Amino acid sequence: MFSQMKVKLYNWRVKLMEKTKKGFPFGFYVCSLSFTFERLAYYAAKWGVSIFIAAKAVNGGLGLDKSVAASMSANLVALTYITPIIGGYIADRWVSPRLLVPIGEILMGLGYLCAWKANGIGMIWAMVLLVAVGTGFFKGNVSGINGRLFPLADEDELDTVFSLQYSFVNIGSFCGTSFLSLLAGVAGYRILFLVCGIALFVDCAWWIFGMRFFGDAGKKPFLVDNRVEDVNKAEKDTTPLTKLEKNRVIAILIVTAFSGIFWLIWYMVYNPVYYEFGPTTEAGLGWANWNIGSFTMPTAWFDSMNALLCIVLCPVFAGIWAKMRQRPQGDIGMFKKTALGIIILGFTPAAMVLGAILAGSGTKDPVGIWVIVLTALFMTVGEVIFSPLGNSFINKYAPKKLLGTLLGIWPLAIFFAGKGNAILYNWLSKFDFIKGYGGVAIVVIVCGLVMLAFSGKVDRMVEDE
Repeated sequence: MFSQMKVKLYNWRVKLMEKTKKGFPFGFYVCSLSFTFERLAYYAAKWGVSIFIAAKAVNGGLGLDKSVAASMSANLVALTYITPIIGGYIADRWVSPRLLVPIGEILMGLGYLCAWKANGIGMIWAMVLLVAVGTGFFKGNVSGINGRLFPLADEDELDTVFSLQYSFVNIGSFCGTSFLSLLAGVAGYRILFLVCGIALFVDCAWWIFGMRFFGDAGKKPFLVDNRVEDVNKAEKDTTPLTKLEKNRVIAILIVTAFSGIFWLIWYMVYNPVYYEFGPTTEAGLGWANWNIGSFTMPTAWFDSMNALLCIVLCPVFAGIWAKMRQRPQGDIGMFKKTALGIIILGFTPAAMVLGAILAGSGTKDPVGIWVIVLTALFMTVGEVIFSPLGNSFINKYAPKKLLGTLLGIWPLAIFFAGKGNAILYNWLSKFDFIKGYGGVAIVVIVCGLVMLAFSGKVDRMVEDE
């Protein structure tokens, strides 16, 4: 959630209050609320397709193998990370970004309607492809237009703008997985997809109404905008990279590689939560007890926990980093934070192993819902620490002539992680759960410790000569 937290929030509250007093342009709310509608549908459908494919026909599903469900969910995640690169390229050079956005919304809406009518995997593929292409036209371009509504803003002010936008994203994610999942439990998964489609068509109408408030932002391709002038000139620069620039490129590639490992595990965690610990009324084996009295919580509430914890923990950790920067010795450094995020993520499969032990891998009574809460807590804390650092680091240290390339590599790593998580999950399914996921926990924690051990050296690589 998904997916890309541009958060430098050490002074978030102060700047947000100041900006609120002055008043945001109405176009900001058009862009941000567009994300709310889109993310509401996306996260609800991401969960829905994982369960719909694997659930038995008697429970309203297609009754296919869980490996197929995991693979299709992975395809959806992976493709929605790679298509914004293509959509951004088109918006940069040829087509007005503000026109691409409603086209993307319509395509996503049609995709969800395909899932509504799906009777086999072919229509699910149609949904995945339409949503992926639509996301490519929508995601980056909405943020690009939103940023251009604040032409006089400095970096910190833009961070505040995008931090608030990210709150709208998380609200959409939380509402989609919390409430539409309840609708699915009452009326079936198909109705969920229908509502997701309607949400995107409403979003399109909202955008068309709101375009009048954008001024000139997004009217022409982005490369016309003077913000990229210097970068364009830098891209034409044929001067060889300095030693410092080469070291910084190497450091960025190292962080990107660890990013791939992080997101591979992060996305993979959802599968055992759904299919092993999930209730039998959906597509799970019932290793965890999801009941509150006579009410059975949908597994989508695991996704809701992640969104809610992100909303709560982002300003908390922003405050922690701000306090640390005020120390005489300064902050702990970006690479140490990255390593810490990876180590904490390693406790996520460890928590599930503990749950599997207590549940006897399905041979004993189900473990309490606390194991699901603990899993969500570990993965979210790791995310909140790790996720904001990548794009910030690249923007800060990448040579200008390679900025676009290196920014493109970052989502490419997440694409392979999104695609590979189902492969990893299906491979682990061949082994005893406790041994397999115990091994994953050890590997991830060791990776974090290795990065922590070399963090000082990597920090020195990017320092000025």
